[in-house]
Amino acid sequence: MHPKPEPPASPPADARRPFPPVHLREMRTDDREPLLAILRATREFKASEVPVAEELLDAFLDQPLTSGYYVRVALEGKESRHRGYVCFGPTPLTEGTWDIYWIVVDADCRGAGIGRALLRHAEQEIHNAGGRMILIETSSKDEYRATRRFYEGMEYRPISFIPDFYAPGDGKIILQKLLR
Repeated sequence: MHPKPEPPASPPADARRPFPPVHLREMRTDDREPLLAILRATREFKASEVPVAEELLDAFLDQPLTSGYYVRVALEGKESRHRGYVCFGPTPLTEGTWDIYWIVVDADCRGAGIGRALLRHAEQEIHNAGGRMILIETSSKDEYRATRRFYEGMEYRPISFIPDFYAPGDGKIILQKLLR
């Protein structure tokens, strides 16, 4: 009797699907509703989190030069289908420290490199603006494990953990990346 062969290892997340042809640009007013639809359909976000993300989008749209937020949109194909966005900005009262507030990718496109493209784009803009450090806050709950792995794969390192921050059993993890 021959031993049963091991199944092949799963390919890395980026190899599962070809990278879709996306282009990134600054958010415009007509992007608001499609981005909110993606946000609302993202199962990891609690209902209470969606209005906060919406508030940041609106702050950017109302005052793009003075809101303190930057929003970049990922669009795919000739129809320019919305596939995600990143929201980031300088951390108040710091010199060169920036926050990534939200990265949201359409569930149909996860694992295709869109989140990576959005994050790299934000990092480049932050670097060009003189940023020296980027911080990201996320939940310690199991539902956010893939999110934390994504950030760690992008060279973000956990530097702080606050137990029970968001709720009992839901701590805050702060991840950091130093820019060169």
